[in-house]
Amino acid sequence: MEYNIVIGLETHAELNTDTKLFCGCSTSFGSEPNTQTCPICLGLPGVLPVINRKAFDHTLKTALALNCEINDFVNFDRKNYYYPDLPKNYQISQNHFNVGNNGSVDIIVKGEKKRIGINNVHLEEDAGKLVHPEASDAGHSLIDFNRAGVPLVEIVTNPDLRSIDDVQGYMHTLRNILQYINVSDCKMQEGSLRFEASISLCRKGAKVFGNRVEIKNLNSMKAVMKVLAYEISRQKELLDKGAQIVMETRLWDEVDGVSRRMRTKEEAHDYRYFPEPDLVPILVDKKSIDRIRETIPELSAMRRQRFTSEYLISDYEAGILTESKPLADYFEECVKLTIVSPKELSNWIINDVLRVLNEKKSHIQDFTISPKMLVDLIEMKSEIGGSIAKEVFSEMSNTGKDASSIVREKNLTPLSNAEELNFIISKIIEDNPKAIEDYGKGKKSALSFLVGQTMKITKGKANPKILIDIFREKLENNL
Repeated sequence: MEYNIVIGLETHAELNTDTKLFCGCSTSFGSEPNTQTCPICLGLPGVLPVINRKAFDHTLKTALALNCEINDFVNFDRKNYYYPDLPKNYQISQNHFNVGNNGSVDIIVKGEKKRIGINNVHLEEDAGKLVHPEASDAGHSLIDFNRAGVPLVEIVTNPDLRSIDDVQGYMHTLRNILQYINVSDCKMQEGSLRFEASISLCRKGAKVFGNRVEIKNLNSMKAVMKVLAYEISRQKELLDKGAQIVMETRLWDEVDGVSRRMRTKEEAHDYRYFPEPDLVPILVDKKSIDRIRETIPELSAMRRQRFTSEYLISDYEAGILTESKPLADYFEECVKLTIVSPKELSNWIINDVLRVLNEKKSHIQDFTISPKMLVDLIEMKSEIGGSIAKEVFSEMSNTGKDASSIVREKNLTPLSNAEELNFIISKIIEDNPKAIEDYGKGKKSALSFLVGQTMKITKGKANPKILIDIFREKLENNL
């Protein structure tokens, strides 16, 4: 039997703020457990929260970047539930009056554009983190409250995703937007970006969706893809047998590659939402919206289109260069500094710069070669030759030295002595009569072959520009 797949995603992104949502505790990652806490984020009696303005602005910025309608009245709610890492036994979140609603994001899946609806964007505090001892016989778990109170933006889609490919496209696009507008670093390995997926299957042609299953706390995109593939198979098998899908929350067991029941699915009333009495509502005026909107940069999709039209590079190349804002900025800075074609700059960045960054597991922001240094090297290539340029690039990436210094220190100065080159070229012409004959027949590749032979003998140190001039002069005289 054939089924329609219906998927919705909830995304939690930790916001780039120095302090937590309702107190002055640090949000830095990796500190010793329970060293970044205070009576407010520990939920002790008698304390009062104070909203972090930057966190609210980041949430508003996110809602605008996702084309949401912004609510002029925003309020916080208490979401009541018990869990060991939630010190107050409730979470300050938003349910009735979110920051933004009815947004959308366009994704590209297999060359086709799809629009995914954004149900809402809201701001809430994070919970702490349970730490489970590795020993199998340990009868306890530990709690680190450093993360409790860290500001989260939650982004909830409509059930518009219809395949695993859709989900992958959406996750990459959303992460890209969040990084471009600089509201979150989206480091999944540090828990800065987390997903919860809801999935249901229904018979093709059915007008009503099936019961949905929610999978919590997915800390990598690979985990999202794996659990969805598993759930599609599990639910299909049950439906084929005539069984009913139970509406429930499940967890993903990465070791065994299966999802396991956590609890039956909650509805909003299970959380007993009510307005947070310790925080006043926020009135969002047009001036505030305009102020935040002006801080949103050109996003990846628009920048990609501009790169192809303005710099005449392929859509594939533009896609790679605009994958992250810092990389796109690096490329455009190079373009501004030289008359070298954007196409050649693109080739160097995609083939050489990104290769080194991948090998070193580093980011363009930390790259030892600045745009000016890369441009200087590329401009020297006509003098020193391509093979030496690659050698110099490798040394630059390891040492941070500029190209001129490396060429001088390693004695890589191109061989330009006309008398010496004349002698070498005369010998190569004598040893390669077939190439000379081909050149006389108009085969351009023959000249490239002869130049290549010379570069081998000189170990790449001959100036290719001078080589070509000398070869042409000698060959023309011999014809």
